[in-house]
Amino acid sequence: MAFHYLKDKPEFIPQIATWYFEQWGYLMDIPCIEIVKNKLQSQLNSNKLPLILLQIENDQLLGVCQLKFHEMDIYPEKEHWLGGVYICNNQRGKGLAKKMVIKAKNIAKSLGIKILYLQTENLSGGIYAQLGWQPIKQITNKGEQVLVMQCDLTSEDK
Repeated sequence: MAFHYLKDKPEFIPQIATWYFEQWGYLMDIPCIEIVKNKLQSQLNSNKLPLILLQIENDQLLGVCQLKFHEMDIYPEKEHWLGGVYICNNQRGKGLAKKMVIKAKNIAKSLGIKILYLQTENLSGGIYAQLGWQPIKQITNKGEQVLVMQCDLTSEDK
């Protein structure tokens, strides 16, 4: 299993768009897979945000996540976010999401990011809590209950 940037593997955009649309399309103002594809096209970076990280093994896409700016409008002061963490159904339960989150945190840290935020539908914090993320607040966002969390990358050893 290896990590790659979407910038280097844009052929995976249709698959990621499908995953994201099936998982979160109902939250979109205008549900349209082409909008998802276009947004992914705008994140083809490797040395600055926004960027997308892929997990690939034997040319098969296993998972994806994003490092991006300002995910939640209600927190304009919270600049850097981890989002879109998705592992394909037949690969779940193998620890891939943890590996991806650790890799994303390391990339964010290498880019000089000091604090990273996320929102999760798992109100216990799930793998993020296990990896040292701290809860900030449970809120309703777009009709869904989510837990907003943060990770101080200046105190990270991983």
